[in-house]
Amino acid sequence: LGRLCETFGMGLSMHSNSHLGISLMAMTHVAAATPNLTYDADTHYPWLHPADDVIEGGKIAFKDGAVAVRTTPGLGIAIDRDALARGHERFQRVPYRDRDDIGFMRRTVGPAWEKLLPRW
Repeated sequence: LGRLCETFGMGLSMHSNSHLGISLMAMTHVAAATPNLTYDADTHYPWLHPADDVIEGGKIAFKDGAVAVRTTPGLGIAIDRDALARGHERFQRVPYRDRDDIGFMRRTVGPAWEKLLPRW
Protein backbone atom coordinates (compact mmCIF):
# COMPACT_ATOMS: atom_id res chain seq x y z
CA LEU A 1 0.00 0.00 0.00
CA GLY A 2 2.86 2.35 0.80
CA ARG A 3 4.38 1.86 -2.65
CA LEU A 4 0.98 2.27 -4.34
CA CYS A 5 0.38 5.57 -2.53
CA GLU A 6 3.89 6.68 -3.45
CA THR A 7 3.23 5.87 -7.12
CA PHE A 8 0.14 8.07 -7.17
CA GLY A 9 1.67 10.86 -5.08
CA MET A 10 -0.57 10.17 -2.11
CA GLY A 11 0.31 10.21 1.57
CA LEU A 12 -0.27 7.29 3.89
CA SER A 13 -1.03 7.07 7.59
CA MET A 14 -2.09 4.45 10.12
CA HIS A 15 -4.74 4.73 12.80
CA SER A 16 -5.77 2.41 15.58
CA ASN A 17 -8.49 2.69 18.13
CA SER A 18 -8.56 1.60 21.76
CA HIS A 19 -6.40 -1.47 21.55
CA LEU A 20 -4.07 -3.43 23.82
CA GLY A 21 -0.30 -3.37 24.05
CA ILE A 22 0.07 -6.44 21.84
CA SER A 23 -1.73 -4.77 18.93
CA LEU A 24 0.08 -1.48 19.58
CA MET A 25 3.42 -3.23 19.13
CA ALA A 26 2.16 -5.10 16.05
CA MET A 27 1.06 -1.77 14.56
CA THR A 28 4.41 -0.21 15.50
CA HIS A 29 6.31 -2.92 13.62
CA VAL A 30 4.04 -2.65 10.56
CA ALA A 31 4.44 1.14 10.57
CA ALA A 32 8.23 0.86 10.85
CA ALA A 33 8.35 -1.50 7.87
CA THR A 34 5.90 0.43 5.65
CA PRO A 35 7.49 2.52 2.91
CA ASN A 36 6.13 6.01 2.32
CA LEU A 37 4.38 6.32 5.68
CA THR A 38 4.13 10.09 5.34
CA TYR A 39 2.00 10.85 8.40
CA ASP A 40 2.39 9.83 12.01
CA ALA A 41 0.68 6.62 13.06
CA ASP A 42 -1.77 7.47 15.82
CA THR A 43 -3.30 5.43 18.60
CA HIS A 44 -5.80 5.65 21.41
CA TYR A 45 -3.70 3.27 23.51
CA PRO A 46 -2.80 5.92 26.13
CA TRP A 47 -6.48 6.01 27.17
CA LEU A 48 -6.35 2.39 28.26
CA HIS A 49 -6.41 1.74 32.01
CA PRO A 50 -3.17 -0.11 32.89
CA ALA A 51 -5.09 -2.91 34.64
CA ASP A 52 -6.94 -3.69 31.40
CA ASP A 53 -3.89 -4.54 29.30
CA VAL A 54 -2.76 -8.12 28.74
CA ILE A 55 1.00 -7.63 28.56
CA GLU A 56 3.53 -8.16 31.31
CA GLY A 57 5.23 -5.13 32.83
CA GLY A 58 2.46 -2.57 32.50
CA LYS A 59 1.72 -0.11 29.76
CA ILE A 60 4.17 0.37 26.91
CA ALA A 61 6.19 3.53 27.41
CA PHE A 62 5.94 6.49 25.06
CA LYS A 63 8.88 8.89 24.85
CA ASP A 64 8.42 12.21 23.07
CA GLY A 65 5.16 10.88 21.62
CA ALA A 66 6.67 7.73 20.15
CA VAL A 67 7.12 4.05 20.94
CA ALA A 68 10.55 2.49 20.46
CA VAL A 69 10.76 -0.10 17.70
CA ARG A 70 12.44 -3.24 18.99
CA THR A 71 15.46 -4.53 17.08
CA THR A 72 15.13 -8.12 18.28
CA PRO A 73 12.78 -10.71 16.76
CA GLY A 74 9.15 -10.61 17.86
CA LEU A 75 7.00 -7.80 19.17
CA GLY A 76 9.09 -7.22 22.29
CA ILE A 77 6.27 -7.95 24.73
CA ALA A 78 5.15 -10.94 26.78
CA ILE A 79 1.51 -11.91 27.35
CA ASP A 80 0.19 -11.82 30.93
CA ARG A 81 -1.93 -15.00 30.79
CA ASP A 82 -3.85 -14.15 33.98
CA ALA A 83 -4.82 -10.72 32.64
CA LEU A 84 -5.81 -12.31 29.34
CA ALA A 85 -8.07 -14.78 31.18
CA ARG A 86 -9.69 -11.93 33.16
CA GLY A 87 -10.35 -10.04 29.94
CA HIS A 88 -11.88 -13.13 28.37
CA GLU A 89 -14.19 -13.59 31.37
CA ARG A 90 -15.33 -9.95 31.09
CA PHE A 91 -15.93 -10.40 27.36
CA GLN A 92 -18.09 -13.46 28.01
CA ARG A 93 -20.35 -11.37 30.29
CA VAL A 94 -20.99 -8.63 27.68
CA PRO A 95 -24.66 -8.92 26.65
CA TYR A 96 -24.21 -7.58 23.10
CA ARG A 97 -22.09 -8.88 20.24
CA ASP A 98 -23.08 -6.82 17.19
CA ARG A 99 -21.82 -3.32 16.36
CA ASP A 100 -24.11 -0.66 15.00
CA ASP A 101 -21.72 1.83 13.44
CA ILE A 102 -24.42 3.30 11.20
CA GLY A 103 -26.65 4.03 14.20
CA PHE A 104 -23.74 5.62 16.03
CA MET A 105 -22.87 7.83 13.06
CA ARG A 106 -26.51 8.89 12.64
CA ARG A 107 -26.69 9.86 16.30
CA THR A 108 -23.38 11.76 16.31
CA VAL A 109 -23.01 13.14 12.75
CA GLY A 110 -26.64 13.47 11.71
CA PRO A 111 -29.73 11.37 10.96
CA ALA A 112 -29.13 11.56 7.20
CA TRP A 113 -25.64 9.98 7.39
CA GLU A 114 -25.26 7.09 4.92
CA LYS A 115 -22.48 4.55 4.60
CA LEU A 116 -20.88 4.95 1.17
CA LEU A 117 -18.31 2.47 -0.10
CA PRO A 118 -15.94 3.16 -1.60
CA ARG A 119 -15.63 6.73 -0.39
CA TRP A 120 -13.08 7.77 -3.04
